[in-house]
Amino acid sequence: MIFSSATEYAIRGVSELAARGGDGPVMLDELVEGTGLPRDFVAKIFQKLVRGGILRSAKGRGGGFSLARPQHEITLLSIVEAVEGPQLMDQCVVGLERCTDTMPCSQHDLYKPIRQRLRDYLQTTTLADMAASLRSKAAWRKIQQQQQEQPQQQQSEQGV
Repeated sequence: MIFSSATEYAIRGVSELAARGGDGPVMLDELVEGTGLPRDFVAKIFQKLVRGGILRSAKGRGGGFSLARPQHEITLLSIVEAVEGPQLMDQCVVGLERCTDTMPCSQHDLYKPIRQRLRDYLQTTTLADMAASLRSKAAWRKIQQQQQEQPQQQQSEQGV
C-alpha cells in the first residue's frame, strides 16, 4: 500500500476498536486476537495515537484502549497524521526534498490530482465509516462470534 506498516496497522487496529463499539476500554490482547495484527507493534503505535488524541489508554484492572472522541469525529487523515506526521501528504512522490509548483519533480503534475483525491478521501472517511464497513463483513462477524463462544465453552468444560 502507500502507507507504512505502522499506519496500516493503526488504521486496522483503530477500525477494529471502533467496530466493537463498546463504551469501555478494550484490552490490547483482546483487540488483536483473530486479527493478525502484531500485538507488540500495535502497542507502540497505539501509544502514538494516544499522544495524537485519537485514543485514550488506562492501565490496570478495567484498563485498555478506547476512542478519545466519537467515531464520526475521527478521520483517517487524523490517524495517518498521528502516526506519520502532518507532512506525509505533502511529500514528493519520488522523494525529492523540495518539490513545489514552482520547482516540480518529473511526476509532480501527474501526481498532484491523485494526492488531492487521496487527501479528500482521508479527510471525509471517518472511523464510523470504517467500523460500519468492518461490521458488514461476514468473516469479521464469524471471528467475533467465535471469540464470544470460547469463554462459554471453557466455562462449560470446567463445570462452572
